[in-house]
Amino acid sequence: MTTTNPASAPGPLEGQGTERAGHMETRGIDQVPADERGGRPRQLFAVWAAPNVSYLSFVVGAALILMGLTLPQAFGVILTGNLLWICTGVVAASGPAAGTSGSVISRALYGVLGNKAVLVLTGWLIAAAYLALNWSAASVAGIGLAGRAGLPHSSSVDAAVICLIAGGTLLIAVFGHATIVRLYTALSVVLTVVFVVVTGYVLAHADWSYAPSAPLGGTALAAALGAGLTIIASTPLSYSNSPDLARYLPPDSSPVAIAGWTAFGAYLPSVVFTGVGALAATSLDMSDPEGALESILPGWFIPVFVVAVVVNTMTNNGMTAYSASLSIQSVGVRLARIPAVLIIGVLGTAMTLYAILVFDFLTSVDTMLQLVVTVTGPAMAVAVTDLVMRRNRYNGAHLLEEERGGPFWYRRGVHWAGVLALLAGGVVSALCVNTTFWTGPLARALAGVDLSIPSGMITAAAVYWGTARALGSIPHA
Repeated sequence: MTTTNPASAPGPLEGQGTERAGHMETRGIDQVPADERGGRPRQLFAVWAAPNVSYLSFVVGAALILMGLTLPQAFGVILTGNLLWICTGVVAASGPAAGTSGSVISRALYGVLGNKAVLVLTGWLIAAAYLALNWSAASVAGIGLAGRAGLPHSSSVDAAVICLIAGGTLLIAVFGHATIVRLYTALSVVLTVVFVVVTGYVLAHADWSYAPSAPLGGTALAAALGAGLTIIASTPLSYSNSPDLARYLPPDSSPVAIAGWTAFGAYLPSVVFTGVGALAATSLDMSDPEGALESILPGWFIPVFVVAVVVNTMTNNGMTAYSASLSIQSVGVRLARIPAVLIIGVLGTAMTLYAILVFDFLTSVDTMLQLVVTVTGPAMAVAVTDLVMRRNRYNGAHLLEEERGGPFWYRRGVHWAGVLALLAGGVVSALCVNTTFWTGPLARALAGVDLSIPSGMITAAAVYWGTARALGSIPHA
């Protein structure tokens, strides 16, 4: 096999090997041969920009103002929390190095058997929860559009809209990597144009001199800042699947370029449109974000905006469902990738139906984003620490070996450094989290200040580093 030169090769979407845009991807978690790889790291910018030109960003930005923060405080939280996209970018660099999915690379972190248990939580349940969260946002908009079209407001119509959105999303995941790269490059431009128009109307109505009626101070301000940072940072921390979108790049692609284009592609739109959401809340009642934004848009543009919201959510969830299907294979369920996509889609759709028809949408957003970081934060910290310790040297062929006694079998199939680090980080994070559903004792002792992300990530990284070195389980440590 020959290694493709990234400086001259066409992208994988333009066709090396068997995976082409518009055709269903046949590859699952198996290693991508070097002669079937191509493209440049800069392609990752559009891949990550499209799902983050997001309506949910408006919702989250508005939530910061609803918490009682001033505009400068909200902007500070947005700029700081989104810096964790750097972690997403760093982890993405392992994809071309190994040539396989992130759910297989994580065997290096947790062992062949230990990884299966971790993936059930991070690759299935949390992925399904994020599918539900994003589908809920799109469904609220889609249900409103159905009402404008004259359809009756009923549970059956709501359920039909949810299922249509879920079906379109799963179609993206079924077609797979090459289609995602080609499609998202175009959609990133289209979605940006639509959301920039919305931004223009928001800026025209924004109250730049806005001040909360009761400005926060002391521990109340610290608690609001902590909660805001947790909500903002929860999104980049959820993307430990970033190697999946980079694994078709040539193995000699620059890790710095991969990390940079991934992080920048997500960071830029996330900061801009979350900031716009905060500005919107200075003059609009963003407790109903869709209604508030539609109230300042011209009537002819509202359907365009709603369709953009739905399409954006489908792009976001298309990536999630794609990676979740690979996680199902990595756990050992003997399914082709396409049936695996359908399984995770059914689970996510069921959770969406519950969220929309039974639960309150905004409560669902805030509570979930704060709770999941108790798992995703430590998991991301373990992944970054492992990559640094190994100097991004991952052997895809060895990672795919599941036999007892293989390179990543460790002790009885478990890499205890990773498992202990994840557990320790998760416990510490849970002790420091503050949500309407659960407040940890350390958070209560700190007057409600949420330190779940720094405490969990630092603990997980320290435990992994120390334990892996003590066990001598990482050759390049």
